[in-house]
Amino acid sequence: MGCDMCGRHGDMYNAIIEDVELSVCESCAKFGKVMGRKNSEYIPERRPAMPGHPDESIELIVDNYAQLIKGKREAMGLTQKEFAQKLNEKESTIHKIETGGLEPPMALARKLEKLLKVKLIEEHQEVRGKTEKRKEEGLTLGDFISLKK
Repeated sequence: MGCDMCGRHGDMYNAIIEDVELSVCESCAKFGKVMGRKNSEYIPERRPAMPGHPDESIELIVDNYAQLIKGKREAMGLTQKEFAQKLNEKESTIHKIETGGLEPPMALARKLEKLLKVKLIEEHQEVRGKTEKRKEEGLTLGDFISLKK
């Protein structure tokens, strides 16, 4: 049997490419995550739950992150350049964060929390209730279809 992507024959590998498990040759395997040789036991990896499911907690950056970061940095007596070096980030990134032009990614927010000893990430519970369909006045195209039956 040939490669599912290019049709070549030879050593085949099971690979996940764009969320699809394929049997591919060695050269096409580089486009995805190789799970093993063909005919070897395959154990699918567990995926984390999708965000947005009912009653799931999500992490968000606090609204006043720019003021908190700038205030703590200044209290430590550091310039933006020195602060950026401690975090191993660009000075321009720190400037954008402190002016509110860039919300820090979660990884950087965690580094900032650790260095500044301040809370930047909050956990929020997302609760979704059932939505009720509202019947509006007047007829819709769907109403005509159901009336003809």
